[in-house]
Amino acid sequence: MHEKLREIEERYQELSHFLADPGILSDPSRYARIAKEHADLEVYISPFEDLKRIEKDVEEHQTLLSDTDKEMRDLAAEELVELEVQAGNLKERLKELFVPRDPNDERNVVLEIRAGTGGEEAGLFAADLFRMYCRYAEVGHWGVEIISMNETGIGGVKEVIAMVSGKGAFARFKYESGVHRVQRVPETEASGRIHTSAVTVAVLPEAQDVEVSIDQKDLRIDTYRSSGAGGQHVNKTDSAIRITHIPTGLVVTCQDEKSQHKNKAKALNVLKSRLFQQMQDETDAKMVSKRRSQVGTGDRSERIRTYNFPQGRVTDHRIGLTLHKLPQILDGDLDDLIDGLHAHFKALALSSTEE
Repeated sequence: MHEKLREIEERYQELSHFLADPGILSDPSRYARIAKEHADLEVYISPFEDLKRIEKDVEEHQTLLSDTDKEMRDLAAEELVELEVQAGNLKERLKELFVPRDPNDERNVVLEIRAGTGGEEAGLFAADLFRMYCRYAEVGHWGVEIISMNETGIGGVKEVIAMVSGKGAFARFKYESGVHRVQRVPETEASGRIHTSAVTVAVLPEAQDVEVSIDQKDLRIDTYRSSGAGGQHVNKTDSAIRITHIPTGLVVTCQDEKSQHKNKAKALNVLKSRLFQQMQDETDAKMVSKRRSQVGTGDRSERIRTYNFPQGRVTDHRIGLTLHKLPQILDGDLDDLIDGLHAHFKALALSSTEE
């Protein structure tokens, strides 16, 4: 780590020299590029300077341990303990700075929930999960806007797609992707047998227009009449939109708005986010050996969590965390789970930087 920090220090000093040259102002784009790199490296400089100073003090105090004066030896030993703690804290802080930050963390989220195995019970649990995430978003002051919802006849949902908007939304939701399993006795089960059902959750970072370019010739756009709740309007206008991306076969539908124009805009936004995620998945596949800390965090086919109603517990299988507070979790109290996941994957990322 010290070698990396010395290289950063040398580069920082080099950039400082460039920025001090008045001639660089004649090239605004180069100045901006150098200034950004300088600012990015600056976060390492102060803690590294502190670390070097403390390590020098440690060396000096270690020499005092062999002093002929017992009082001096005792004082040096006492101060040495404190200095080593400070040095250890600074090293941990610097290690954390070397962990690459997820560039998507501050983005909005496209949240997709789909009922899996389990029939009507899976649909009911999908509705429970959507409510859970809505309550969690409410606590975190994020907005939730439904893009598309396909409901069942008994209060469940076959599929719901929503946008969660606000600062840091993706950072908090990103580890929810995967298969969520529920074990409970359905209300319709007369014999009282426990059923196991599954729901798939996908969390996608919202794509920016500059990142995903879609050729209109690659789209097939169909309009049709909305179904479900909506009163007389449902049967009168073809406001629902289905967009098919021909090259990939991706299909997005939206019928939540009464305006065909708004439904089209929402559907395109979801399509761009799916294409953006597809691009990232392809990149990740090529770098999987270099990104061990991400393994198991976003695979939609992986069973990540079990909600056991008879025992009132929730278990996250990725980190082996079990909490006996199922009602609170379903009411949006997800911080213990999400904080645990963040700590786990942060530790993995830190360990990989030491190799």
